[in-house]
Amino acid sequence: MKTILVPVELHELSQSTLQTAALLGLAFDSYLEGFTLSPALSPFMAADAMGTMVLYQEDAQDNGENAVKARQAFLDAMQAHAIPETTGTGKGPHFGWHAETHGDDFIGNIGRAFDITVLGRPGSKYGQPRGTTLEAALFESGRPVLIAPPEPPRQFGKNILIVWNGSTETARTIAFALPLLARADRVVVLTVEGSSVSGPDGADIVTYLNRNDIACEARSVELEGRGIGETILAETAAHGSDLIIKGAYTQSRLRQLIFGGATREIIAETTLPVFMAH
Repeated sequence: MKTILVPVELHELSQSTLQTAALLGLAFDSYLEGFTLSPALSPFMAADAMGTMVLYQEDAQDNGENAVKARQAFLDAMQAHAIPETTGTGKGPHFGWHAETHGDDFIGNIGRAFDITVLGRPGSKYGQPRGTTLEAALFESGRPVLIAPPEPPRQFGKNILIVWNGSTETARTIAFALPLLARADRVVVLTVEGSSVSGPDGADIVTYLNRNDIACEARSVELEGRGIGETILAETAAHGSDLIIKGAYTQSRLRQLIFGGATREIIAETTLPVFMAH
């Protein structure tokens, strides 16, 4: 994970997002590239005679101010972790800044040239990280995403919980996560009874990881009247996990239904970083 893309948006999770990105960069001596992510359109919009949405001048001015503040927040986070700026390839952790402001589509495109994208946990309120940003990174870049938790983590990746359901998406996510798994002190492969598709079981994944020199253990649990997401979150607490690895998938092609119930609940409720891929 030598190249990390960090879209910077000013919201209540900015500090946690930048902290998570910096810790990942320090762990792998990575290059981190930040850029200003265009803010969500103002909820107070006007339409011209043709029905075209018009952005108020105040919003345009705010965009310029946001770009300055976003860059400074990124610089502050890098300096706080003694990560230097560089214009070359460099050795050890280092960072660069992409001067232009871009929207969600840019993440899906440029993200293909990075190992991973780090984003804040999306919320439903104006001013929180957007679900469309996560969708673009997951479904357009072809690369994994690390979702930062609400509070800045002091560390993560030492005690990892893999949510295994037999799917192609989760198998691909595990393959992307091998560098993280190789550094972990403990890895648990969790299977929730009744939530898997046809595919290898948890023991098969343990064997696969063992053959990649990763020590881990399999665990299978019943729902016991709980939802799948609730059960997974309970297991992360029981095991003291500091990172969740989970595939992102959908049973519908409609954007508004893009995340299954368990995925949606984990994203909405977890207090841990979540590593996902599609």
